[in-house]
Amino acid sequence: MSAVTKGEGWAVAGLDDLGDGWGFRKVRKELGVTAFGVNTIVMPPNYESGKHYHEEQEELYFVHQGQMEIDLDGTKQQLGPGGFAWVEGKVVRSLKNLSPDEDAIYVCIGGKDGYVGRDGKLPEGETDPRGPIKE
Repeated sequence: MSAVTKGEGWAVAGLDDLGDGWGFRKVRKELGVTAFGVNTIVMPPNYESGKHYHEEQEELYFVHQGQMEIDLDGTKQQLGPGGFAWVEGKVVRSLKNLSPDEDAIYVCIGGKDGYVGRDGKLPEGETDPRGPIKE
């Protein structure tokens, strides 16, 4: 099923390499991500997910395709392609594909315990073409 290409410390794949049809595409499992959870969900037209919340992890949703509605403790927001929604664990949420004839695709990333901070380094001999980065 999977056409993931892996190297030492990296992996790449396209959405279609991770499965087909509607439902979850297990990005974390297939690519070997260990620092956070990540899945892509393909929703059929007019489909609405069940409600859920988390005890610990927060989530970030990114809409790749379609028009979606996210219900956040009863407050409904619409998101189109390129839209983001951050949700604290305790917030009850559900998602709905608003299109009557197009699949919606979104990416959900979950994690806990905070931001690592700016730890990017240039390999020896490399210079940043943007010049010095100011904090």
